[in-house]
Amino acid sequence: MAFLTIDHLSFTYTTPEAATLQDVQLNFQRGTLNLLTGASGSGKSTLLKIIAGLYPKHAGQLLSGQILVHGQPVTLPDASLVALMFQNPDNQFVMDTVYEELIFTLENLQIDPAEFDDKVTAALDFVGISALRKRHLATLSGGEKQKVALAIIVAMDSQIILLDEPFASIDPQARADILAKLILLKSEQHKTIIIADHDLSDYQGRIDQLLYDDQHTHQVKAANEAQQAALFRPFLRKIKSSDYPLPAMGQEPAIVNLDHVAIKQFAREILNQPQLDFFANKVTLITGPNGIGKSTLFNALVKLKSCQGTISYAGRDIKRIHQRQYSRDIGLVFQNADRQFIAVTVNEELEASQKHSLLPQIYTPEKVAALFAQLGLEGLEERIVYSLSEGQKKRLQVLLMLIMGTPVLLLDEPFKGLDLESMQHLIDLLQQTAAEQQRTIILISHQLQGLTKFVDYHLTFEQQHLQYVGVAQ
Repeated sequence: MAFLTIDHLSFTYTTPEAATLQDVQLNFQRGTLNLLTGASGSGKSTLLKIIAGLYPKHAGQLLSGQILVHGQPVTLPDASLVALMFQNPDNQFVMDTVYEELIFTLENLQIDPAEFDDKVTAALDFVGISALRKRHLATLSGGEKQKVALAIIVAMDSQIILLDEPFASIDPQARADILAKLILLKSEQHKTIIIADHDLSDYQGRIDQLLYDDQHTHQVKAANEAQQAALFRPFLRKIKSSDYPLPAMGQEPAIVNLDHVAIKQFAREILNQPQLDFFANKVTLITGPNGIGKSTLFNALVKLKSCQGTISYAGRDIKRIHQRQYSRDIGLVFQNADRQFIAVTVNEELEASQKHSLLPQIYTPEKVAALFAQLGLEGLEERIVYSLSEGQKKRLQVLLMLIMGTPVLLLDEPFKGLDLESMQHLIDLLQQTAAEQQRTIILISHQLQGLTKFVDYHLTFEQQHLQYVGVAQ
């Protein structure tokens, strides 16, 4: 008998005609590592939430079928049985510090307080984030938050572990380390692990089952050998060192300049940069480990974070540019899409961006409708923005900021939560926009697949310093 069974499961948020999941039948053995993939918005997160007992039958949601563990129906959330790591960790944190969040988790599980410190230490050590023990959650990077959420899952010691895009904001080395530790949880502690992920790098030969969510039939199926090979193939190509040329210093116009810029975050210096130029009408990629300060740098570039030294835009010290004007020069796409939204529905967000667009002659209603369809968002116009999948939110968020028309656009993890096809559609749109409208784009991304032809220059951020290099790993 299978350890975990999904028995003829169907689910919709509205009516049966608009099913999100349709007659799903799956089996999971104890002590296995299972990978779930599929298009953005196809229902992967929904399936994990149903397994965790977060979507019971109630008004507004239609659910049929059942979840069985050891042949017994699961009807209520049980943290000792199932633990779920959300795609956006901010949605599950309730305390101020990392330590307090872990203690709160253990208290809810009614663990003996005498065991708290040992369990917290073990969980943090397992994930490799002991240094974050006393940090405030609000000060962590997106990748660090994902690691904390994983440590909480480890501390819960549940039999079934569900991870929704656990590596979306994590650097490649940390991804490899954590995946290796998840394999240990499977083999040594016999945990049943299900990971929803769009990036299939590093999984081949290390998982027990590959499942794919078919957005056309709304069914989740196990991939056979031929299907697995096809799904893995796009992730086997490696990025070459010659992909990113070095800029010709002094021969290209700079749009943003850093002159002896130092940035501190809670008394910790994260950047000490004597000189650096970002070049006009170019796409520049910034990579670096989690927590190094990439998002904080972006906050400094848009005057949301103070710094020492001088940041200049088009030759002017940004401290001397009025904030209202400056916000029409440089726009920022936040890593967390929810921070970008100001309205309730998708249509209201689109209308707000069009109202304040610097390029209304370009972003006509007809043009916006065409771009909306190009990004695969058609049919979502009346949806509440917070009800969208993380991938749908990200595509909408980037589109809104493109409509605004700022000459410089900063993108913080713009491909988070996107499948390869959705990511390529977004890259095509960004590339087309940058070329036609002479936009300057600076982006932070841990997802490097498909960026070679889009990116002009590459900066690494390490040891408080930014440097142009020709290879991204």
